[in-house]
Amino acid sequence: MENDNLNSRRTFLGSLALGAAAGSLSLLTSCKDETSTETADAVAAPEPEKLHEADEWLKKGIKGKHRIVYDGSTPHDGFAIAWNWAFYLTNNQTGTPDEDMTAVSVIRHKAIPFALEDRLWEKYKLGEFFGINGNVTKEPLLRNPYYEPQEGDFILPPIEGIKRLQERGAMFCVCDLALNVYSGFIAQGMGLEAADVYKDFVSGIHPGIQIVPSGVWALGRAQELGCGYIFAGD
Repeated sequence: MENDNLNSRRTFLGSLALGAAAGSLSLLTSCKDETSTETADAVAAPEPEKLHEADEWLKKGIKGKHRIVYDGSTPHDGFAIAWNWAFYLTNNQTGTPDEDMTAVSVIRHKAIPFALEDRLWEKYKLGEFFGINGNVTKEPLLRNPYYEPQEGDFILPPIEGIKRLQERGAMFCVCDLALNVYSGFIAQGMGLEAADVYKDFVSGIHPGIQIVPSGVWALGRAQELGCGYIFAGD
């Protein structure tokens, strides 16, 4: 039974990765047949005011001549953060100040732990669940390595983390649909209420990281606002 649930979960998440998030209602309905009624029905309703804020957040935050959006769909050694930093570094080197550019990193699908506080990584064993190991220890991480990175977290020491990049004007958002889906699976595995785990996830999002209806929604909106698109997964 455990293997059947694991295979069902992988099948569902694989379909989500291919862009099925755009049709979330039908997708979550089909999930009911593959896993359990409890998992599908436990997807929490998002707070409408929070999701409506996302449009204004993007419109007010994206500025300057040079604009880019990174699609962070998988952990991939934090590339959605590292390439954000590289955008600022190399634009500075070619004469563009921080004020004349914006890099947006959309944290979605399997990369959502990078938006969350350390306490959630430890409480729900997020490193193990999402397959995120430390570069130094090679063991599943119990903390977020890319918000305020420690020595060895990034492949190159100079790379700045989310908190520092936010101070420079970079923008980070996290997919609400993925928060719902993954918190549901984690709750199911731990015998917890899905709605409670989802609320805990939302309460533990780092300051300044905006919840968006879905990652693919944010990628579309950012491009409508003049951002070039770069895939930062693997």
